[in-house]
Amino acid sequence: MPTIKTIYQGDLRTHITHVASGQNVVTDAPIDNQGKGEAISPTDMLSASLGSCMLSIIGIAARTHGFNIDGVEVFITKHMASNPRKVSKIEVSFNNFPQKYSELEKNIIEKAARTCPVALSLHPELKQEVSFNY
Repeated sequence: MPTIKTIYQGDLRTHITHVASGQNVVTDAPIDNQGKGEAISPTDMLSASLGSCMLSIIGIAARTHGFNIDGVEVFITKHMASNPRKVSKIEVSFNNFPQKYSELEKNIIEKAARTCPVALSLHPELKQEVSFNY
């Protein structure tokens, strides 16, 4: 069974369905690439996937080791290269941690983030700049 079903709706817009859950997302090409920019772009989704994956894996580590990350916020900044057009750098900034952490817990958080499946799947030329503002 497929994981994702995507339908091109015309005018540089797609409609994505996560098959198992039925959840939907619409994408638009960005304004700087002939699109309307009325919805998240595919490259924005790539960047968002990195942050969400990192948070999910940190959440698993926090649950395993008995500490809390509820309310942590991630701010993502995507940088594009022009020739060829691609994402060249993603800045990921973790903020609003709900408690003080020991050095061991900080190491667990940082290792979990940097070893999430999305981070490990991205091309090594794509720079991932990750900061933790405890």
